[in-house]
Amino acid sequence: MIVWKTLDSRKSLRQLIDRSRYVPTVIFKHSTRCGVSHFAKKQLERDWDLAADAVDVYYLDLVAHRDVSNDVSIAFDVRHESPQILLIRDGESIYDTSHQGVSVQAIKKALAGNNNNGSER
Repeated sequence: MIVWKTLDSRKSLRQLIDRSRYVPTVIFKHSTRCGVSHFAKKQLERDWDLAADAVDVYYLDLVAHRDVSNDVSIAFDVRHESPQILLIRDGESIYDTSHQGVSVQAIKKALAGNNNNGSER
């Protein structure tokens, strides 16, 4: 089961970046107006089998918090997309993917350093 943390402010983004120095962090950027994004979120929730202490998982509603989504794009030098996942480690985005690339399997591969799709940094 995913334990979602909410990414809804610049303060929470700064905290996420700081925490990623100790725990790998996933940001899931979600558009509540997009069917593909809705499907990706449901698939992540259905397939999630990572331990709660293995990775922090943040949920960003980019419709309600477009300013924070813009800050994420700038902070990690990624193109804004939705749905999108970013893997943050040591304050840097080490992997990102979007649309059909969003999956638990992609996150696991990125955590292990085996990235076959998406953008490895």
